[in-house]
Amino acid sequence: MNTQIFKNDITIINITGITSEGYGVGRTTNGVAVFVPNTAIGDRVEVLIVKVLKKYCFGKILRIITPSSDRCEIDCLVFLKCGGCCYRHITYDAELKIKEQKVKDAVKRIAGLDIYIKPIVGSDNINRYRNKAQLPISQNKNGNIEMGFYGYHSHRVVDTQSCLLQPKIFDDIMSVTRNFLYETNQPIYNEATHKGLVRHLYVRYGEKTGEIMVCLIMNGERLKEQDKLINSLKEKITGVKTVLINSNKEKTNVIIGRKNILLCGEGYITDTLCGLNFRISPNSFYQVNRTQAEKLYTKAKEYAFLKKEDLLVDLYCGTGTIGLTMAKDCKRLVGVEIVPDAVKDAKLNAKLNKIDNAEFICGDAAKCAEKLKQNNLKPNVVVVDPPRKGLTPSLINTIEQMNPDRVVYISCDPGTLARDLKIFAEKNFKIIELTPFDLFPRTAHVETVVLMSRIKD
Repeated sequence: MNTQIFKNDITIINITGITSEGYGVGRTTNGVAVFVPNTAIGDRVEVLIVKVLKKYCFGKILRIITPSSDRCEIDCLVFLKCGGCCYRHITYDAELKIKEQKVKDAVKRIAGLDIYIKPIVGSDNINRYRNKAQLPISQNKNGNIEMGFYGYHSHRVVDTQSCLLQPKIFDDIMSVTRNFLYETNQPIYNEATHKGLVRHLYVRYGEKTGEIMVCLIMNGERLKEQDKLINSLKEKITGVKTVLINSNKEKTNVIIGRKNILLCGEGYITDTLCGLNFRISPNSFYQVNRTQAEKLYTKAKEYAFLKKEDLLVDLYCGTGTIGLTMAKDCKRLVGVEIVPDAVKDAKLNAKLNKIDNAEFICGDAAKCAEKLKQNNLKPNVVVVDPPRKGLTPSLINTIEQMNPDRVVYISCDPGTLARDLKIFAEKNFKIIELTPFDLFPRTAHVETVVLMSRIKD
């Protein structure tokens, strides 16, 4: 394709759509698609072309000629540099429309299905909603410590004193930690050389309990003058329950290592979700927007429509949060999860909440589901909450052979969800209804809960 456009060209385009990553999309006069961050549908913009590929190119705004009616004032000083958010330049109503349309487009284009999709459920809070932060730490050539989020599609730390995605108390923890690192001259990790010690600041917060976990992720196992950090945190931050080191000596982009070293407290915090208490350790999965997760889990429970005699199988169960919120409505719950620490937490969470009809198995979801089928375990309801890559065809096949009455699918990626729904539809499942949820305001992510029922022969 002869694009007739080159790097460093300047062109004027109208933004007519938004990509799944939050980029605005427009076309040049000769039809070439241009992806431009921080634009809105309805913008007319002058753009500098920064990268040209075979069928499309990327640009950046030089000038907004005509602003979209969706635009709003940007409320973050580092938004245009940081990769944490992508929608701070548009209204929340506009953001919700984009996310709802994202789900509709995926279902129509990929699955080819005509399904009722309910209006997206927005978040009560669009700021300060995250209960977890993993903040990379670096040191620039002038010796200054930088702490914040990575720039979009980069490993360049965008330094910030405050982030609107996380509670204000996280900003205070950042400040205490930054001062400690300076005062004790801690060696900061360098990704390029794999030298240095301190890699990330990792914070978790129990929204209902007020309990806080502070963890330094390190290329080692001991922090110089670590008592000074503990004392500073306890003195200046209300609610600090535990402080840890997480040792990650690998040359990897994976943030959290396997080994946790307790400095003070019990190594975990607790929080309340859907009326149950949950123990949260450094490696535990727990939804980062607790209030919105309650709405999502309530919808999943409604879709499951459990009866007292039912068997519920929860695949990719994590620390058991979804299944345990449904356990009292069924006869038996069987949860499957591949992460050993998560299974341990799930069992502890069941005990903590005096739930005695739950069993948790550690293993690959597909293999365990196949084993359950071989043992003639016939669930009435199967709940799946897979990672972004979705389900494998073999697991969908195993679920089909289990012959459940209903499947509740919780997805964090509309594309892989739509791909899987197409397979379920081919296997005699009727997709009844979808409800999108916005768990991550100001970012491009969207969750969806789906109800499917088995078409009886």
